[in-house]
Amino acid sequence: MKTDSDGSSNKELYALLNISPEASTEEIRKAYRQWAQVYHPDKYQAPQMKDIATENFPRICEAYEILCDETKRQIYDIYGMEGLAAGLELGPKLNKADEIKEELERLRREKELEKVAHVCSAGTIVAQLSLPQFLEGEGIMKGMAMESEAHSRLSKNNAIGIGGNLAVNGNAGAGDASIVFRHQMSSFSSLEFMGSVGTRALIGVRTSRHLSQHSTASMGLAMSLRDGSINLSNIWTRQLSATTKGNIQLSLGSESSVSVGWKKKEQKLSAAGEIKVGTGSFAASAHYTHHFSSKSHGRIAGVFGSTELQLEVGGGRKISEFSTVHMLYTIGVQGIFWKFELHRGGQKLIVPILLSTHLSPLFATGAFVIPASIYFIVKKYVMKPYYLKREKMKALENAEKTFTKIREAKAAAKKAQQLLETVANRKRNRQLETDGLVVTHAVYGSCKALGSRRKHTEENGDDGVSQILDVTLPMNFLVNDSGQLKLHEGVKKSGIMGFCDPCPDEPKQLYVEYMFHGSKFEVTVDDYAELIIPQEAHRIPS
Repeated sequence: MKTDSDGSSNKELYALLNISPEASTEEIRKAYRQWAQVYHPDKYQAPQMKDIATENFPRICEAYEILCDETKRQIYDIYGMEGLAAGLELGPKLNKADEIKEELERLRREKELEKVAHVCSAGTIVAQLSLPQFLEGEGIMKGMAMESEAHSRLSKNNAIGIGGNLAVNGNAGAGDASIVFRHQMSSFSSLEFMGSVGTRALIGVRTSRHLSQHSTASMGLAMSLRDGSINLSNIWTRQLSATTKGNIQLSLGSESSVSVGWKKKEQKLSAAGEIKVGTGSFAASAHYTHHFSSKSHGRIAGVFGSTELQLEVGGGRKISEFSTVHMLYTIGVQGIFWKFELHRGGQKLIVPILLSTHLSPLFATGAFVIPASIYFIVKKYVMKPYYLKREKMKALENAEKTFTKIREAKAAAKKAQQLLETVANRKRNRQLETDGLVVTHAVYGSCKALGSRRKHTEENGDDGVSQILDVTLPMNFLVNDSGQLKLHEGVKKSGIMGFCDPCPDEPKQLYVEYMFHGSKFEVTVDDYAELIIPQEAHRIPS
């Protein structure tokens, strides 16, 4: 459902009819009849007024139709107009709100899956460069590897994936081509059949199942087509907390091993660690990534084991909506490396550059400090000014779009007020005759703009710039025959007929001055707060 910055639901249909979210069907019908008498096009002869009524009357009818239908109303209360517009229809007859919500979530997931492209692909290219090899006159290219895969949904429950990889290192090369067929047996379990030809020719099968809400298990069996060896793998995964997962993996075969790992992902950081013990090897690895902003992050990773010892430090920055660049510094038993990465969508280009096979402390320090210093200089004097200029241009564009929307919304509110004017003035005159409730001034808008209550005039005029809107006329219209006015709690006031949102994404208030029995009153309420007038607590001291 559409929500505002404070997280409250925007129950616009309830605001249109000025009824409580808990209103009964009879109360909805009564409110509809009241508004229909004002907004029905047949009530007007003047072409301009008839056009305004024709424009607004369907909104009243739509609100009545949805809120009087029990199922539609429950969907609206949970998901708002988005849920109704998505065409989500309930299958079995459900009575409880929780059941309806669960069913709608399931249907929404299915519709989201249908929107996903039938074919999606991913690929990685690794170009290994060697500076020592280049200095010896043997060429800078040490090796290259390419990997690509494509997945396609054949039907609601079936999908297929095709992939392949090639690798060349010196005079040696290897390659594989693979295919995977996946069948979703139920919402809890799936089955996969796989096969590959090439350097590692094999066939296999794997099944996965949700054991509980927080636990998943999978088991795989693969047989090598070269030597007939069989490998068995089991993986158990459990959600340890809202942001942390743990897993245990057991592999039995030519390379038996057991590993225990965990992953943690939050808004500002992500981390993972794993300990793996095999028949002839041991390894422990961990990495930590910290997000400094939505566009940049830093990373540190390390591996310690019987065959590898390595430390990696670096970071990355998002350069566009789909592209990210990374620069990493690696030092280990294999030497000192720079690594450059470009990620775009599902595609990756990785260029590791071997700087030296000798672990000289002076060289290692220079290889880290020099590029880091260059990066921070370029970031401060080139990248940062460029991004600030671009963000400023985007902000101006967004401000212009927002200004246009606000101006259109205010124009629509003014039109709606024209239809309310006759009835509102009649009600106001009737209250004046009985010394009853008369709203003398009411404004709705930005809390900051309403901070100075003695200056409620829209100084910028009716050009869409002002962050407040005069709503005196619709407030008088809402006064009932008993001389009372009520706005319901939990309903955003901008949805009321004759109102609009003059400052999107900002907190808003309603300020009202009114007369009752010859005395002056005033009150200010928040956007979703209840308002009942008159009240003695609102009286202005003489």
